[in-house]
Amino acid sequence: MAQESLAKRSLRWLSKTALYRWAVLPAVNQIFYMELLRHTRDYEGLTWLGKPIRQPVLDLWTIQETLWRVQPELLIECGTSHGGSAYFYAQLFDLMGRGRVITVDVVKLHDLIHPRIEFVTGSSVDPGVLAGVTRAAWAAGGPVMVILDGDHRQAHVRQELECYCGLVTPNSYLLVQDGCIDTSPFFQQLRPGPLPAIRDFLSTHPEYAVDRALCEKFVITHHPEGWLKRLR
Repeated sequence: MAQESLAKRSLRWLSKTALYRWAVLPAVNQIFYMELLRHTRDYEGLTWLGKPIRQPVLDLWTIQETLWRVQPELLIECGTSHGGSAYFYAQLFDLMGRGRVITVDVVKLHDLIHPRIEFVTGSSVDPGVLAGVTRAAWAAGGPVMVILDGDHRQAHVRQELECYCGLVTPNSYLLVQDGCIDTSPFFQQLRPGPLPAIRDFLSTHPEYAVDRALCEKFVITHHPEGWLKRLR
């Protein structure tokens, strides 16, 4: 009992120190995150109403809260994959009674149909695709939000940021997903990824800033520094 009491007192003391905040806690969080990725195979088997949706659950919760707060008339998603995330967003819009999704990918890997979703096959940076998406954004008549979740290589993300930043309305968001590529050993072979693209973009776009509260809401995230809020 004496040993247990000493251990508890030691933990309480450690939790109040700078060492705990700056060394112990980040290490514990990283270990938990790595084990979660290994156990789920990076969320490989996750579904939404039976549809594959390879997204971290906590990040999806942050997205749904943000969609409710922003109330976008149009959500542009680059990176459809199997369509589960677009399906998730569209059904949230059903519940909200407003909003639609345009989702873009170079290949079609699904047979999903939903009245609030427009599926576009092509590169997100193709001039023809951009022209169509831009027309839709200008005609939206309300807030526009963008999610980048396709090709995560640094150069491509930087190009997407430049192409889509002007479509986001003030006080809405441009979410760059999977910056974890640059922070987690689990994804080291995919570097450089989104983070250096985000930082370079912010250095030349003062109308945007990282919303730290959203990025750090649940401690672990696939999208560090990814929630970019348009300020003006």
